[in-house]
Amino acid sequence: MDRTAIVALKALIVVMIALLLVCQVFVVPAVADQMAERSPELRYLEGPGILITVAFLVCVQVALLCVWRLVSLVRGSSIFSIDAFRWVDIILVAVAVATLLIAGSFITLALAGVASPSVTILCALGIVLGSGFGLLIVVLRGLLRKASQLEQDLAEVV
Repeated sequence: MDRTAIVALKALIVVMIALLLVCQVFVVPAVADQMAERSPELRYLEGPGILITVAFLVCVQVALLCVWRLVSLVRGSSIFSIDAFRWVDIILVAVAVATLLIAGSFITLALAGVASPSVTILCALGIVLGSGFGLLIVVLRGLLRKASQLEQDLAEVV
């Protein structure tokens, strides 16, 4: 892989993690407070909403850190090592947890009677995208396993 592409991707990952951190610290609590002021009868959802949103963003950050590590393995020509599978598995767990957080949030909002049509569509989209992304990672993990096996077979032949 080209060194420039690796450096650019790592720089982009740093920017994304920093922006997500700013969102966790400043944006999410401010938006939750505004929502609680507009709907005081739902203020009891403010704390859990902040926690769930921050947990979701942490899942995204964990996945980004794993991508960083996988890119480093590519640069070091050791992407077919057993170490790569651990990072892919962590990404898969992060995606699954994030998808479950979306589903749990939707259920909570629906039970509270505040799931508007737009919230319903966004939650459904999040669940479908999270599930699809998780399945894509499973397929890519299988491809990585097959490529690792082929590399080992080739090393034995040579």
